[in-house]
Amino acid sequence: MCLRQLAVRPRTRAELAKVLARKEISDEVIAEVLDRYDEVGIIDDAAFARAWVSSRHHGRGLARRALANELRQRGVDAETAGEALEAVDDEDEAATARALVDRKLRTATGPPDAVFRRLVAMLARKGYPAGIAFRAVKDALAARDAEAAEFADAVDADALADENTDLS
Repeated sequence: MCLRQLAVRPRTRAELAKVLARKEISDEVIAEVLDRYDEVGIIDDAAFARAWVSSRHHGRGLARRALANELRQRGVDAETAGEALEAVDDEDEAATARALVDRKLRTATGPPDAVFRRLVAMLARKGYPAGIAFRAVKDALAARDAEAAEFADAVDADALADENTDLS
């Protein structure tokens, strides 16, 4: 059962334990099988976390907060997740946010304030902190055209980020 699960995609120890528990296998057998898999390197939560962070950050543009949440849902402990998340620093996060905004901005229509709100919301859904989201959208709008640049100049990204943090 475990090998079939692992053939589809890498899994964490907790995910495999959950599959085995659903099949009503005893806890002792689950622990024994998973300990053996751990021993021979078939499962490795640290390697899983590193690969997951790299893949989801570069492929989906997810921020550290969203990645940490996904790893937690897959049963990766906080320490292992933290080590994997160290691969994504503030500069990577800001650059990825800006790239996502630039890509979405190509097809964005409507007044600059509506575009601003939609883009900030998109980044928030991907787990970006308010400061990074506001700054990335403001900078991208400023580079877009004269009307958007005028709107972006009027936006105080730091004040909005502080205001947004106070509401959380």
